Amino acid sequence: MNIRPFRIGDESDLFAVFHSSIHGLAVKDYSADQINAWAPENLDRDVWRERIQGISPFVVEHDARLVAYADIQPNGYIDHFFVSAQFARRGIGSMLMQHLHVVASERSIAALFSDVSRTAQPFFEHFGFLVVEQRAPIIRGVAVPNALMHKTLVSNTTVEGIATSCACGSLRATRSGAPSLPR
Repeated sequence: MNIRPFRIGDESDLFAVFHSSIHGLAVKDYSADQINAWAPENLDRDVWRERIQGISPFVVEHDARLVAYADIQPNGYIDHFFVSAQFARRGIGSMLMQHLHVVASERSIAALFSDVSRTAQPFFEHFGFLVVEQRAPIIRGVAVPNALMHKTLVSNTTVEGIATSCACGSLRATRSGAPSLPR
């Protein structure tokens, strides 16, 4: 397996990962209406292409196939984090999350935060993220619950005295870009 930066042309394979992850893994935590609102088959591919190019994720390749992807924005926001259902529970998500932590350290990012699906909350908790707020954003007319989760990172140069400066309201204020698709 290989983690690499997103390349133009990956968009449609990443849609397949996104769709597979939601329709194959999140079904235990969400209704059919919620799943279809969150990841409709007929999602506008131009909008999708622009979105993926805008977040510029890291992708995981396995046998020349894209099986997972995740991004980290300059402010520490993880907008997308998805593993294809066929490759779930094989350590790929853990490898990708560890990669995001390395990138955050290299970029001197002090904290990570994300809007995390019910399905992914235990995974994020395993990596030290805490729930800040439960939410129910409306996507295509349907409430799709998620949680704002946050993790303060400790760099090697500032081990002592780090305080979390992100309260719930300031997290929303520092988030860049369009509203996220929930996890």
